[in-house]
Amino acid sequence: MTTTSSTTFGELEEQARQRRFSTVEMQDASGNKVILDVNDLSAQDGALAQFGYKPLAQASVAELVSAYPTCGGLYFTVSRLAPPKWIASVSWIDGWLNLLGQVAGVASVEFGAASILLAAVSIGTNGSYVPSNNHAVGVQAALTIFHGLLNSLNTEWLAKITTSYVVFHIATLVTCSIALLACCPDRHDATYVFTDVTPLSGWSPSGFSFLFGFLSVSWTMTDYDATAHIAEEVDKPEIKAPWAIFIAMAITYVLGWLFTIVLTFTMGDPTEILDSSLEQPVIQIFYNNLGKAGAIVFAVCAFLILNTCAMTAIQSTARTVFAFSRDRLLPGSNIWKRVNKKTNTPLFAVWFTIFWCAAINLIALGSYITISAIFNVCAIALDWSYCIPIVCKMLYGRFEPGPWHMGKLSFWVNLWAVLWTAFVSVIFLFPTFYPVTADNMNYAIVIMGAIFVASGVYWVISGRKFYVGPISETQILEGVETEKEKERMKNDGGSSAPSSSI
Repeated sequence: MTTTSSTTFGELEEQARQRRFSTVEMQDASGNKVILDVNDLSAQDGALAQFGYKPLAQASVAELVSAYPTCGGLYFTVSRLAPPKWIASVSWIDGWLNLLGQVAGVASVEFGAASILLAAVSIGTNGSYVPSNNHAVGVQAALTIFHGLLNSLNTEWLAKITTSYVVFHIATLVTCSIALLACCPDRHDATYVFTDVTPLSGWSPSGFSFLFGFLSVSWTMTDYDATAHIAEEVDKPEIKAPWAIFIAMAITYVLGWLFTIVLTFTMGDPTEILDSSLEQPVIQIFYNNLGKAGAIVFAVCAFLILNTCAMTAIQSTARTVFAFSRDRLLPGSNIWKRVNKKTNTPLFAVWFTIFWCAAINLIALGSYITISAIFNVCAIALDWSYCIPIVCKMLYGRFEPGPWHMGKLSFWVNLWAVLWTAFVSVIFLFPTFYPVTADNMNYAIVIMGAIFVASGVYWVISGRKFYVGPISETQILEGVETEKEKERMKNDGGSSAPSSSI
């Protein structure tokens, strides 16, 4: 059996620095889902509208990551921004939201990769094989385990994969766009692409269809704090991490929006692609315009891109589990915070992530509506977890900027990011079809409510008795050691856990 240790990532700083992630490699952890989720036909307008929000939100996050670069991410920043008496409760809420969003995000990427692979198989068999949710669940489970094995290796292996991935991703987008435009026999005109609105939701007025398009775009451009979760394994994270977040956002937005425009020009009849037996509208667009061979090639390319996305997302989520366990936020924390001496990776945290991502997708065996709601929660929960420390920064005046800072614009950028998040959160919880039935209801609000209730009950019954916030705040608050920290020291054998290196 492989020996494990409860060594923290801070103590492994020298090994981590020898690996030296480059800024390009870190961009993959922040924005690599451009090609995946443009299935919503209003995504093009949604992408344009979200330009007024996402860059500002990501700039706000980058600013916080520069000031506090730890693998705990924005959850840790609460300990620096909130008043001492609120640190534990606010960190608890923010931590659970962030973890929920990340796990749901990984699960959705794995399910999407499986669905695209099955669509390619269907095309290869000339339609004799028809994909199903049950098959997608089985394939995603296999993919999730495979990605868990890769994340169990030394981090340098992922660095090698992601270095070549960035080039492959951009090359795929460019060649796919050229091929679609060149081979499409009957392109829509610019008037249709940029002005036509075909409301399919049943809601009135048609502006609701426009608003619902935000969800697709928000999901694609979320989890942009992922780079923060490997900050303790990066040289000069206070500079590289925020730039990686911001550059990844720019690349994702520009290329994603342009690719969505290409798809809209070449999609043909939207009703036809939505009714496709492939259940993947974008892959159906490939097939309609490029034929069998072309569709399979670009479907496989999309599948490979999503695999890389899943691998880096699991890496980020595992580091989050490690950081939360270091602070005793999760049940069984003494297990999940252990670091393998041979690979310098938190193996138990990796497989904690793998288990829950695969388990969540099992819900699709019973109800695709429910699993879709969980996927929706990804964008909502992550955006809320980002806004909590941003609000603390604005209200309490405890922020000390790092080298990446927006200066006088900071407050107004932060304010707009928070207000827009509040607005779109309401939209994301709306049922996307009318009239609303049990079959088309958006159950995201139920999932969110269940998580709040579960984490709240855990807090009342147990968490408030031992949890005092992120590790650096657990030792001393305003110069006086707390009774909770004394209890923790007693449980840990008389000494507090070592702080993480920043």
